[in-house]
Amino acid sequence: MFGINGPEFLVLLIIGILVIGPKRLPEYTQKLANIVKELRRMAAGAKDQLKEETGVDLNEVDWRKYDPRQYDPRKIIRDALLEDADPAPAAAAAPAVAAAVPAAPARTIERLPAGEAAPFDTEAT
Repeated sequence: MFGINGPEFLVLLIIGILVIGPKRLPEYTQKLANIVKELRRMAAGAKDQLKEETGVDLNEVDWRKYDPRQYDPRKIIRDALLEDADPAPAAAAAPAVAAAVPAAPARTIERLPAGEAAPFDTEAT
């Protein structure tokens, strides 16, 4: 609970007794207990309201679907690059279409001479 172990809890209890005093300590512990009960009641009410409005039980939700790490661009690109592409079924399914579509012209890449600066568009955004 809150990352507090036994000895730390005892130190906090002793400090609480010294600061608050033994006369007011039961009153403050009762207030703390009431606050915790109220927070639990509010959380349960919010959970019930969410279930009623959405029809989804939070205990049955697959939270792995909502993990933001799955949307990491590096992971998406890595998965796309490592994905096995099997072009054979697509080509076998439509041989007539492949023959009817003309082949794209060969693309040539023009390289700049060594030392020449790349063109720069000052109006580009």
